[in-house]
Amino acid sequence: MKKIVCIIIFIVMLSVSSTCSAIELSASSAVVIEAQTGAVVFSKDAHTKRTMASTTKIMTAICALEEGELDKKVKIDSKAVGVEGSSIYLREGEKLSLSELVYGLMLNSGNDAAVAIACGVSGSVENFAKLMNDKAKEIGVKNTGFKNPNGLDEEGHYTTAYDLATITAYALKNEEFKKIVSTFQTTIPGSEEGTKRYLTNHNKLLKRMEGCIGVKTGFTKKSGRCLVSAAEREGVTLVAVTLNAPDDWNDHMNMMNYGFERVIRKKMVSKGEVLQNVRVTGGDDKTLKVVCADDFYASTLKDKPYVAKYKFAQPIQAPVEKGTKIGKVEIYMDRRLIGTVPAVAGENVGIDKTRYFGKSIMMIIRGFLK
Repeated sequence: MKKIVCIIIFIVMLSVSSTCSAIELSASSAVVIEAQTGAVVFSKDAHTKRTMASTTKIMTAICALEEGELDKKVKIDSKAVGVEGSSIYLREGEKLSLSELVYGLMLNSGNDAAVAIACGVSGSVENFAKLMNDKAKEIGVKNTGFKNPNGLDEEGHYTTAYDLATITAYALKNEEFKKIVSTFQTTIPGSEEGTKRYLTNHNKLLKRMEGCIGVKTGFTKKSGRCLVSAAEREGVTLVAVTLNAPDDWNDHMNMMNYGFERVIRKKMVSKGEVLQNVRVTGGDDKTLKVVCADDFYASTLKDKPYVAKYKFAQPIQAPVEKGTKIGKVEIYMDRRLIGTVPAVAGENVGIDKTRYFGKSIMMIIRGFLK
């Protein structure tokens, strides 16, 4: 009877090294996570619910990119005109593409662009807020609620530093999102002569911080200064969040430097690496080498263990051709699955011909005896 075998191949504890002294921050809440695995590198009161101002627009953008058509023209509804706060000064009845509106949303932090996107994608702000909350559940965050697409203060509109980092790590998997938030300046032509808009990203870290690829600023009197940043260095991507941080630019540069000193990019398993010899039934060899089909790299804290497990059904029945998928290798960190690699046959195993020859002779003898 086949049964699933789950064997821990190795647990690797990477050496602990002294990196930085404790970080002094102005933020009420802060977190740094590694984007691929979600591993927390640094946190300060990261699970307290707080308002998040225009960092809300990270979710607005990813919902627009995933649910809307970027080339589709959106006719500007009256509800999107004259919205308080930062604006790209939309006019009722003009038409912009959804893509242009997302650039206006993320670079100039247009509150009017957020409402236009909501109406264009879902028909209303209320319906779009439901879409945002559904997406939050899909991503797996549990302490976030959305009431609007722009982050203006409203009862029931909140997140945590950790949730916002998790949402951002998810959004950065979308290449269009990544392209938009890393853009410092662009121009959108608008629908009529004289409506050209020149957009400049409010995120100063794009010019100040090594490897910065975005993401979003935010401010209201209630929320204080809020900031989400992401940076890439030597194959590692980190996401940092601060909520209510008077000195957010310096907070983020200090947090990122701290994070990049503690996180390394490492090959977890190697292509062709022998995992184990497994039993083969009816083969000219009794065992088969099972190997990894591909390399797998991940970013990990220098003092963080990871676990590689593999799963396959056995016994394996001959014949087996080299490269045949036998099962899979699963890579875990903090009990969270961070990647899967196929486990394949590392060699050919033919049928045991002597066994089948013997069976044939016995069948012939039985035939004569009848």
